[in-house]
Amino acid sequence: MTTTSPIAQQIWDMKYRFTSADGDPIDQTVADTWARVAKALAAQERDPAVWAPRFERAMNDFVFLPAGRILAGAGTGRKVTLHNCFVMGTIEDDMSSIFTHLKEAALTMQQGGGIGYDFSTLRPKGAPVKGVGADASGPLSFMDVWDAMCRTIMSAGARRGAMMATLRCDHPDIEDFITAKQTPGRLTMFNLSVLVTDAFMVAVKEDKDWTLSFDGKTYRTLKAKALWNKIIRATYDYAEPGVIFIDRINARNNLAYAETISATNPCGEQPLPPYGTCLLGSINLARLIDGAFTPAARLDESKLIETIAAAVRMMDNVIEASNYPIPAQRAEATQKRRIGLGVTGLADALIMCGERYGSAKAVATTRRWMELFRDAAYNASVDLATEKGPFPLFDADAYLAGATVAALPGNLRARIAKHGIRNALVTSIAPTGTISLFADNVSSGIEPVFSFVHTRHVLMPDGARKEQEVSDYAYRMFREKNGETALPAYFVDAQTLAPEDHLAMQAAVQDYIDSSISKTINVPEDFPFERFADVYMRAYDMGCKGCTTYRPSAVRGMVLEVKRPEAPPIFGANEEPEARPETLPGRTYKLRWPESDHAIYITVNDILSPDERGNNMRRPFEVFINSKNMEHYAWTVALTRMISAVFRRGGDVGFVVEELKAVFDPRGGQWMNGRYVPSLLAAIGDVIEKHMIDTGFLAQERAARQRSESKIVNLKNAAGGRDRRFRACPKCGTYSLLRQEDCDTCTSCGYSKCS
Repeated sequence: MTTTSPIAQQIWDMKYRFTSADGDPIDQTVADTWARVAKALAAQERDPAVWAPRFERAMNDFVFLPAGRILAGAGTGRKVTLHNCFVMGTIEDDMSSIFTHLKEAALTMQQGGGIGYDFSTLRPKGAPVKGVGADASGPLSFMDVWDAMCRTIMSAGARRGAMMATLRCDHPDIEDFITAKQTPGRLTMFNLSVLVTDAFMVAVKEDKDWTLSFDGKTYRTLKAKALWNKIIRATYDYAEPGVIFIDRINARNNLAYAETISATNPCGEQPLPPYGTCLLGSINLARLIDGAFTPAARLDESKLIETIAAAVRMMDNVIEASNYPIPAQRAEATQKRRIGLGVTGLADALIMCGERYGSAKAVATTRRWMELFRDAAYNASVDLATEKGPFPLFDADAYLAGATVAALPGNLRARIAKHGIRNALVTSIAPTGTISLFADNVSSGIEPVFSFVHTRHVLMPDGARKEQEVSDYAYRMFREKNGETALPAYFVDAQTLAPEDHLAMQAAVQDYIDSSISKTINVPEDFPFERFADVYMRAYDMGCKGCTTYRPSAVRGMVLEVKRPEAPPIFGANEEPEARPETLPGRTYKLRWPESDHAIYITVNDILSPDERGNNMRRPFEVFINSKNMEHYAWTVALTRMISAVFRRGGDVGFVVEELKAVFDPRGGQWMNGRYVPSLLAAIGDVIEKHMIDTGFLAQERAARQRSESKIVNLKNAAGGRDRRFRACPKCGTYSLLRQEDCDTCTSCGYSKCS
C-alpha cells in the first residue's frame, strides 16, 4: 500500500479507525480498516469469502472510497447508520405532524445521518389557525425549533448533524426565508436553498409578475425579477440561500413515475423523496492515471471499470448492512435501492494529464471519462439485477421512458429492458472533503484544487506547535518527478479560475449523473454583482440542477459589539490599580466548550471592599483562564490581563460581563444546558457573571436587566490581514478551514461540517 502523508494518517486515526470503547485501537493500520469494511459488506453475499478480497482490493491504494459513514461504521457492531443523509417525510400542516417529524429528525441525527426537509407545506406567518383563534407563526419559527434540536444532538463519531431546509419560490414567506440567516446566530445548523421552478425562471427572464400563494390563496404579487435579485443579492453577501432547479430535478428523475422530490440532502447532491436515503462512495480518478506528467498520460479504463463493478456491488450491500433510524427509511431504501456512486480527484487527474481545469480540452476529456463511468456503473447494476433481481418498484416501460435513461446507449437500454436494473439511481457527485484528505489530499469531488500548498500547525504531545506543510496530491507528484521547476500553466486553483470554468465542468459532468452534484463556484470578493447574478442564470441555461457559490465578504466575518446605557458606580473607581494582597479568596470553574477538545478553567479571585454604606463585600479583583488547548493561549493571556486591570481599578466592573456576553461568533455559537450561547467569550462571561451573583457583588435582577438592555449596534470585519482562503476552525482554532461543496473542512484537524 502506498504510504500516506501525516494529514491522511491523522484523518484516519480521528475519523475512520475502529477503536474500543476505552479508546484502544482495533484497526492497527489502514489496511485493517479496508479489511473490516470489506468483510462486513461481503457478509451480505452468498459466498463472502469470494467477495471480501475483491472489495478489499477495490479500496486498496484509495481507489474506491466508500463514504465516511461506511468507513467508520461498517463491521464495528455499533448502532449507527451507514447512510450519510436522509430527506425526511412530508410535514403535514398541523402541530401533531410537526413534532412527530421533529422526533424522527432527532432519531436520525442521533445515529449520524444528516437530514433535508421541505418546509413549503407549512402555512405562512399570520395565516389563521382554525379552531384555536390564533395566527400561524410560519415555517421559519419551526425551523428555529429544528435548529435548536440539531445543536443538542451529537452525531455518531465526532461530527455534528447537518440539515438542509428548502422553501418554494412561490411560498408567501419566501422573502423572510431568503434573509433568515442574516440574523447572527440564527439557523446556523441549516443550509438553505430556494426551490426554483421553471415557471419562475420564465417570469424572471420576461420580467413578469409573480404570485406568492398557499393552499389556493394569494398573499402577495411582486415582480419575479425583484424576488430573483433578492435571492442573488443575499447569496452574494451571505453565501446563502442556494438555488435548486426543482422542476428539472423531477423531470430528469429515473423514478419520476413513482415519486415527487421537494428536498435534498444537506449538500445538495442527492435530491430525495420523503424518507429517501443518501448512500455515497467515490472512485478516486487521481489514482487511476498511468504515465502522469508525460505525453502518454491516460486513465486506466479497464481498472476503472473493474473498480466500479466492485463499488456498485459494495454499495448495494450497504442497503442491507446498515441500520436505519426509522422503519420508513428502510422501506424506501429497499424498495428503490438508490445509490450515489461518484468520483473524486478529477482536478488532480486532469493536471496529471496536462489539462487545465475548465478548458475546452479538459471539458472534452471529462465528458469522455464520465460517459465511461456512467455506462460502467449502469452495466454493473444490470449485472446485479440478473443475479439478485431488479429493485422492487422497477417498471420497464416507465423507467426506460425517463429523460436520463433515454440518453443511455442503445445496447445498455436493451440490457435494462431484458434484465431490469438493481439500483433505481446509480450516480451522484458528493462532497468528499475529509475523504479526499484521507486519500493523501487529492482534489475534492469535481472541484478544482483549492490550494496547492499551505501550512498547518500541529499540536505536539508536549504542548508545542509544529508547522507542517500540506500539499495537493498532484502537486506533490509533479515535484517528485520534476523538482522545483516552474509549474506549468495547467496548474490552476479555485482562486484563479473564472466562474465560467466552474460552470463548464459542472454542466459537463451533470450530463452523466442521474442524481445531482455538490459543487461550489468560488468567486473573489471584488467580483461584480452583475456578473455574479449571471452565473446563476447561466447555470440554469446550461442544464445544471442547482447552483452554489461562495464569495468571501466582510459581512460574513463579523464581530458584534454592544453599547450599553451608563450605570452609576457601585464603588468609586480608583485612579491607580490597587496593590495585590498576598492572599485572596476565589473560586475556579470548569467550562466545557462543545467543539474544543480540552476544558477551560476560569479562576476569579475577590477582594473585600466597602460599598456605599461602608459594609465590606466581595468584589472581583483578578481573573485567570487556563486550558491545554494552546491555540487559546495568546488571547486568554491578553484577556485575563485586561480584565484583571479593569477589576483592580474598582468601580462598576459589572459591564465586563455585559461586553463579553455580547460577542457573537460568526460561525455560530453552541447550545449549553438548554440555552444558546453565541460564542466562547460569551460562555466565559456567563461564568464570571455567575461568580459575581454568587458572591453578592452583582444583584441577580441587575444581571437580568443588563442582558435585556444589550443591543447590537456595530459590526466590524474580523478577517484582518490573514489568508482569506482559509477561516478559523471552530474545533482546533487554526486558520485551516476551507469551504467546498457547501461543506466546511479543516485541513489541520479533520473537523467537517455541512451547514
